[in-house]
Amino acid sequence: MIIPAIDLIDGTVVRLYQGAYDKTTEYTFSPFTLRDSYAKAGSPLLHVVDLSGAKDANKRQIALLTKLMTDSPLQIQVGGGVRREQDVMDLLAAGASRVVIGSLAIREPELVQCWIRKYGGERIVLALDVAINAQGEKTLPSHGWIEESGVTLEQVLDGYIAAGAKHVLCTDISKDGTLTGANVALYRELSSKYPTLAWQASGGIGSLADIQALIGSGVAGVILGRSLLEGKFTLEEAIACWQNA
Repeated sequence: MIIPAIDLIDGTVVRLYQGAYDKTTEYTFSPFTLRDSYAKAGSPLLHVVDLSGAKDANKRQIALLTKLMTDSPLQIQVGGGVRREQDVMDLLAAGASRVVIGSLAIREPELVQCWIRKYGGERIVLALDVAINAQGEKTLPSHGWIEESGVTLEQVLDGYIAAGAKHVLCTDISKDGTLTGANVALYRELSSKYPTLAWQASGGIGSLADIQALIGSGVAGVILGRSLLEGKFTLEEAIACWQNA
């Protein structure tokens, strides 16, 4: 599945470079126009990130997100700033198909595992984004990639699988926003090692060839952000590339 993405800061569509808030590109597109155009192109799912909320819980854009998800022509998975069960409840009540949980999934895995048991694995997406160090370890920065957690990807996955987790969005931070291609080897490894999880690949897609490279890697979905916003190819072309493999 091809999954277009919209990142929002204070209502503006943006993209960050490798997760850095001081390397932000703003776009003039309305998130509502993008949502509708992506639906028209044939995408069944939209990925939305509240970057304001990810950085500061007091700045969560719940009103905008609610408006974006109300009567949406496609399903929406949304994350950013999810720190309490009430946040999960609010987003699901506002129309989210799935709630994406990042930093908290790393810092308080037992709590998030309880939510997966309560709401079901189909309603929660774990955003376990990795920074691969010199030793090849897949470490998991938290708080919107601002802080090091000291935790590795493998250390948290077994508990989540036991809890019933089904969806994991994994970004190689070094690839994010670069348009230099995805870390295909990473996704092949993860999909092979953890076949019960539906992996969403994110970061680095800059051409249709980069999408083609992920075919056969085992990933269930490919997140597209900057490449669509900057017209590297159309969403229709991306979907055709993925489906016609």
